[in-house]
Amino acid sequence: MQDIHYLLLVITVMAIATFMTRALPFILLYKVSDHPMLLYLGRYLPPVMMVLLLFYCFRDLRFSTFNDGPAELLALALVVGLHLWRGNALLSIMAGTGLYMFLCQSALAG
Repeated sequence: MQDIHYLLLVITVMAIATFMTRALPFILLYKVSDHPMLLYLGRYLPPVMMVLLLFYCFRDLRFSTFNDGPAELLALALVVGLHLWRGNALLSIMAGTGLYMFLCQSALAG
């Protein structure tokens, strides 16, 4: 019984610590939320992070062999096409991930 109390205490402390690390920036920095630098970062940092993730995902892709990369390139084309058509990042990312997983698990990917 003592182990259960210890486990619940640890989970509670971890939950409070996680909540505080998420809430403290909003509590402490509410007066500078309209600062031009924060507005600039809020506007341009998400696309930059997506480009960095794109580079990371395609870092091992070799164009010298045809067998390496069709699934990745088809999924990328679907993501770009859906995002340009619908403008919904969640839809495009989910559809691209689904297509990529389908191609990797099926015989279509090679």
